[in-house]
Amino acid sequence: METSYRADPPRIAGTDAPIEATKSAVSWAAILAGSVAAVAATLILLVLGSGLGFVSVSPWHHGGASATTLGALAGVWFIVVQWLSAGIGGYLTGRLRTKWVGTHTHEVFFRDTTHGFVTWAVATLVLAIMLGSAVSATMGTGVRAAATMGSGAAQGATSSAQRGPAVGAYDVDMLFRSAHPDTKPAMTDGNAEATRILEKGLSAGDVPAADRSYLVELVAARAGISHDDALKRVDDVIAQVNAADLKARQAADAARKAAAKASILIALAMLIGAFIASAASALGGHERDLHP
Repeated sequence: METSYRADPPRIAGTDAPIEATKSAVSWAAILAGSVAAVAATLILLVLGSGLGFVSVSPWHHGGASATTLGALAGVWFIVVQWLSAGIGGYLTGRLRTKWVGTHTHEVFFRDTTHGFVTWAVATLVLAIMLGSAVSATMGTGVRAAATMGSGAAQGATSSAQRGPAVGAYDVDMLFRSAHPDTKPAMTDGNAEATRILEKGLSAGDVPAADRSYLVELVAARAGISHDDALKRVDDVIAQVNAADLKARQAADAARKAAAKASILIALAMLIGAFIASAASALGGHERDLHP
């Protein structure tokens, strides 16, 4: 079979010029067949992975796999799906393409690997379109999920940085909690004012000394407590709000880093999938030429 690959191409009579082939070296029929097989295999494996994931989830406390474990398993399964489907599609493309007669061995190898790569590219585009519409909502995996998570983390971090720490109604209520629970406060307008003072000060980094002193006096008068107790309440609430804001920023940063790592791993898995499809197509083409 090797000698048939190395046979000299037909030449124009009376000249040394070879006859140029009139047919493209691309076997689109084989590429489309391999792409369809790769997409079908991907969908089947994704549905299977979803079923296995639901089996691992339990509504009972400590009765199923944790969210971290499920996320890791989903990532591994996505890589396995990518590689298996790429191998299936590439191999079928190599086996189904027409035999190239009078073509050098190296050229045959190049064409086979190229066919496998194009098969992987077509299947990836089809899956991207499907995952971007109805299938993405069902499967919940893939590139769109990583992109959504990264975008949400970035927007959350940016929004939090622009607004500053969020002061809740409970935080303000803690300031004006009366020393006598059975006595209803006569004034309620100070809550809104204290909220504005805290939000403006904490968004800049800390409450200014003048605003802090005014807030302490307001809390002492409203709650009926001493100046020292009011000062302690103000400091405690400011520290509590700052701690909550720091925790939210840390969570957003962790989500951003996780999204970046997931995106890089998915990109590497896809590149390896392209290599697998190319190698499988070369193997399929070799088997095709061994059994004409």
